[in-house]
Amino acid sequence: MATPKIVFGTDGWRGRIADTYTFSSVRRCTQGFAKYLLEKYDTSRPIVVGHDRRFASENFASTAAEVLAGNGFSVLLTEGASPTPTISYSVVDQDAIAAINITASHNPPSDNGFKVRDEHGGAIAPEGLKTIESLIPDADDEIPLIPLKKALATDKIQYFDPTDRYLLQLAKLVDLEPILNAQLNIMVDPMWGNGSGWLPKIVEGGRIMVTEIHQSRNPIFPEMTRPEPIPPNVDAGLAASLANKADALVIFDGDADRFGLGDENGVFVDQLRVFGLLAYYMLEVRNERGPIVKTLSTTSMLDKLGDLYNVPVHETGVGFKYVAPKMLEVDALIGGEESGGYAFKGHVPERDGILAALYLLDMMVKLEASPSNLVRLLFEKVGDHFYDRIDSPLPPGDRSEHEKRILDYDPKTIGGVKVTQLVTQDGFKFVLEDGGWLLIRFSGTEPIVRVYCETTNQDLVQSILDDGLRIVGLK
Repeated sequence: MATPKIVFGTDGWRGRIADTYTFSSVRRCTQGFAKYLLEKYDTSRPIVVGHDRRFASENFASTAAEVLAGNGFSVLLTEGASPTPTISYSVVDQDAIAAINITASHNPPSDNGFKVRDEHGGAIAPEGLKTIESLIPDADDEIPLIPLKKALATDKIQYFDPTDRYLLQLAKLVDLEPILNAQLNIMVDPMWGNGSGWLPKIVEGGRIMVTEIHQSRNPIFPEMTRPEPIPPNVDAGLAASLANKADALVIFDGDADRFGLGDENGVFVDQLRVFGLLAYYMLEVRNERGPIVKTLSTTSMLDKLGDLYNVPVHETGVGFKYVAPKMLEVDALIGGEESGGYAFKGHVPERDGILAALYLLDMMVKLEASPSNLVRLLFEKVGDHFYDRIDSPLPPGDRSEHEKRILDYDPKTIGGVKVTQLVTQDGFKFVLEDGGWLLIRFSGTEPIVRVYCETTNQDLVQSILDDGLRIVGLK
């Protein structure tokens, strides 16, 4: 049986546990990353290793740490599950050269994953990932490692807790006092993941009331198909929030690097609107200026905000492997993507769901507005915008056939609106005459194709998506 090739997708490598994702493949992947780092650095600075709450994640993390130690590196290993943002920040805070995080983020419960971060705490650019892939050995029989017990005894591996240093960083970035003293009733859905307990901890002792749902560790993720902060996975949290008469529902994905929002009426606020709100918050409420970095799958509201506040907007391919390098290049104020991941200046060029949630709460407090009123304020600036997405299974071997079909289709109109441009930077984005768009993109982490759209006309959403499914050959 051929050794399965390890390929990094939109954010790291992911696979089905006990199928392609095994202790052997984790050792191989770690060895490829260790070789990559040894070509760039000496071993005088540590590497951070963390993990999420998925099945056996702590064991896979220990395996990665053993291989790094065997290659001469010192390892800072989180003793418990830690949010991805704390791992990314710890790289900078601990003067480390890189990080490995064992997490499959929002994937189904059957999966686990392997994320890598650079010395800035951000995603590694695509060319670096290709190099890492090329250095991954085909077998694990000659991979050096130091067993965990021995490495701990010699301090090659040390357990550490990133909590206190990360909390200090948050306090520097956002004024917590008004949030603590706000008379708000907030529900939190950490989706059985790493974000559990963090918001209550941050606002402990304040007047604000925080109640959690799905806060324990449960790797099968009951009441949702996966820990991804979009419908229908958020439905149970929204219902609980409405029953609790909460002022807002804060939602984290499984590793807490993504943030979702439910309003005071138990209605989901889609992630494009949240990105628009966070950019508006930075520009208007905080009166800060700087470039905006967005992926091509996210909202055109950012282009309108860029024009209004005279800041440049840069569009990249999908994934923080494109967003993070661009944020560093242009010293961006905010960067983000359609999946609900947002990063901010003064922090690390990496998604931080916890910080994004605090900024949104601060916006509610500063403007004395509910989430639905915040959306209305945003729309008063940029006009109404409507978004939706359909994910459909697609075997990997069928991709080239469907890509050819899309190119051959050459639609003149979509949803009855004239097509003005086709962008093939990352997928197939049809720009429409009214400023809307349709994107067809094959996932970099799962065997699915995604069809997305944004439009200023709510009545056109379904017809645009239907045309997208026809173009890709799924309807």
